[in-house]
Order: sequence, then structure tokens, then C-alpha cells
Amino acid sequence: MGFREWLARPAKEVATAGRPGLNMVRGALARATTPLLPDDYLHLINPLWSARELRGRVVEVRPETADSATLVIRTGWGFSTDYAPGQYIGIGLLLDGRWHWRSYSLTSTPVRGSDRTISITVKAMPEGFLSSHIVGGVEPGTVVRLAEPQGNFALPEPPPEKLLFLTAGSGITPIMSMIRTMDRRGAVPDVVHVHSAPTVEDMMFRTELEEFASRHGQVRLQLQATRTMGKFDLAELDQVCPDWRERQTWACGPAGMLEDIEARWREEQISEALHLERFAVDRSGYGGDGGTVTFARSGKSIAVDGATTLLEAGEKAGVQMPFGCRMGICQTCVAPLTSGAVRDLRNGRQHEEGARVQTCVSTASGDCTLDL
Repeated sequence: MGFREWLARPAKEVATAGRPGLNMVRGALARATTPLLPDDYLHLINPLWSARELRGRVVEVRPETADSATLVIRTGWGFSTDYAPGQYIGIGLLLDGRWHWRSYSLTSTPVRGSDRTISITVKAMPEGFLSSHIVGGVEPGTVVRLAEPQGNFALPEPPPEKLLFLTAGSGITPIMSMIRTMDRRGAVPDVVHVHSAPTVEDMMFRTELEEFASRHGQVRLQLQATRTMGKFDLAELDQVCPDWRERQTWACGPAGMLEDIEARWREEQISEALHLERFAVDRSGYGGDGGTVTFARSGKSIAVDGATTLLEAGEKAGVQMPFGCRMGICQTCVAPLTSGAVRDLRNGRQHEEGARVQTCVSTASGDCTLDL
């Protein structure tokens, strides 16, 4: 439908035959007096023109392995593509009438200027509803919601003179943004990279990683196919990278791998040189004391320990809880805390009565009440 037809459509019931100009005026007046915000009109012209939320449009879906794919997204108004390599974004997709949110590392390079595209690479997980849909069901042209780039797992500018990357599985994704950025800027330092995956075929970006290493003599790459070679043993670091204790290290992968790395660096008293990225909320460091969580509007209460989030508590109690990413990214789960106190799992910060809290990353710090 063209713009002229769209403009005249609200006046179709009073259309005057042979008077298209008059019908357009009537339609324009009708549209101007409907209870819509300017953002709604902008959306009709271009879905990416929004002042209320960040949006993007999928322009390409590119398979990487049998169970992973890269989404290239053209971003709309307000989204900054001048992010730090290694950061992640939140992405929301509308499925079955509901917005579902998750966070994924950017695999593209930061840009300044007219190029408004970014990319994320997603591995389909057996229990991952959204990741499976992204890998197998997203079509080019799909409009998505976005959350701004964030995260401290980022490569500084300029990069350190010596780097060590330890990655496994989809933990390669934030590192790819770093590698591509260094390559694009022509500032590639001394890099040792150990990357693991079950098989060679499961290694995302394998060809690109090998080409990167072949073009830069100061880059040493070790690919570990764990089904045939076994898991990489940290005891081998002295052979693979004799000066690893002198390097700034970025590590991303399964929780068990990161725990082992963290313990080894702590043992060597070089924890300040280690940068970790976890793809799930770490509940081991912070948490409340537990207590009885009351959901005021629902009239339900439940006693929970200090490791159970308020979101999980509500779901166990049978409360209809709003949620999105379940990782503290998208803000979908925010609710008013009407009494008591809760603690943020990510940093230990305590929030008290009157605050609006993210239920997916907060636990009870004594008895508390939510306006849900």
C-alpha cells in the first residue's frame, strides 16, 4: 500500500468519488487526531525510527557451524556502534506474542560513521528456546529490540603488548570482536590463543582464526578438539606459553573451565591480570540471607534461601512474573520493593524499601514484599 492510499484509508467510509485529494485531507486529519504518539507515526514510516527504544533489523543470517549462526543487524536511531570489543548486547525477539530477551556478545568490530551494522553469533543450546529459534528460525527482515552494549570484558585501546586468550565453545564470540578489531586497526600485539571445542567441525570461526594466525607471525594459535585430544590441561601452559604469567589474559567458556583458571591465577598471585566473562549470573559470591518473600497484589508468600532469586521465588509461588533475559540485562523483570531489603547477586549491593529491583538477579535479604 502506497503512502497516498495509507493517508486516505481512515476516510474510506466517507470517501468522495472522484475527489482523491479531499479524501487524503480527510484521512490525514483522522490520523492526526488519533491517540498515537509521534513514535507510532515514525514506526509506520520506518520501524527503526524510534525514540522510545533501541531497535534493529536482521539483514543476514549466516551459518557458522551445524548449530550456530551469525546475525547481522542494522541498528536504528540511538544505538552506538562505537562500543568496546568484547562487550555484549541485549536482544529481544517477538515470539508467540511475547518479547523474549537474551544477551549475546558482539562479534563485529566497533565503527564510527555511517556503517550501522553489528553482528552477534549464537550457538543453539538444547535448553535454549531463544537460541534455537535464532539459529534455526529467524528470517532476514525481522525487527528486533536491542539493549545498549555493556560489560567490562573489553579490550583496551591500545591493547597490551602481550595477550593470552583461553576460550572454549561459544566463549570464542567476544574474543572474535577483539581479534577482528585489532586486525582492522592494524595493531596486532603478541598473542597466544588456545581455543577448545568438541570437534574441528564445532569450532566457530576456525578458518578465520587460522588465517589471522597465518597473516601475523606474532600470533600463535592452538586449536583443541576435545573429543580426540582431551580437554586442555592448564599444566600445559608452561609449554604452550612459557611467559603466560606475564600476559594479560582474557578467558571465556564453560563455568568449570573458568573456575579452574581463576583458581590457578589466584594460586600464582596474578589475579589482577585475568579477565573473565561468564555467560550466566554467578551466584557463588553474593546473595542475601533468605527470608519470606511476599507478593502483595497476588496475595502469595514463599520462604526461600539466599541463593534463590525473587523471580524464581515468584514462579515457585505461582505468581505471574514478568521476565526477559533472566540475567539482569533487559530490565523486563523490574518490580517495586514495597518493604524489606534485597541483595543484587552480581555485586552484593543491597536495595531497600522504595527501590525498583531486578527480580532475576536479586535475592531476599530478610523478609521482603514486592508489588506484584
